[in-house]
Amino acid sequence: MSTQKALAAGGIAVLAAGSWFGWMGWDHTYQYDAAGQASGPYEAWQVAGCVLTLAVLAAAGALLVSPWLTALLVTVPFTAAWISTAAPSDDTGLWAVGAILVLGALAAGSAVVAYGAYFARAAIRHAAGH
Repeated sequence: MSTQKALAAGGIAVLAAGSWFGWMGWDHTYQYDAAGQASGPYEAWQVAGCVLTLAVLAAAGALLVSPWLTALLVTVPFTAAWISTAAPSDDTGLWAVGAILVLGALAAGSAVVAYGAYFARAAIRHAAGH
């Protein structure tokens, strides 16, 4: 792997973990509606921002590194960041179930986006005659 690709890979990993902390990892406050029903702690804008950030990372990473490595670089650091905030505050052990769900969903989503970007670029290049 070239130095440029190694730096890109490291950046993707750091930004993936940072997206957890920047968008959602800091929020521990639940919201209550008029009937007293709790929701949260995350607001819809936080989830949307986090998903968009991870999608951009997956698409860019596929073009800079490779689709399979990008899916790994987005999934593992984000899941580790999630675990670092979920596990210490959970006395039930259900954080492990959440970690498996985060890992699976993020692996699938980042792979779809990464391979989609990779094949879209290939199709555009093919159509342009390159």
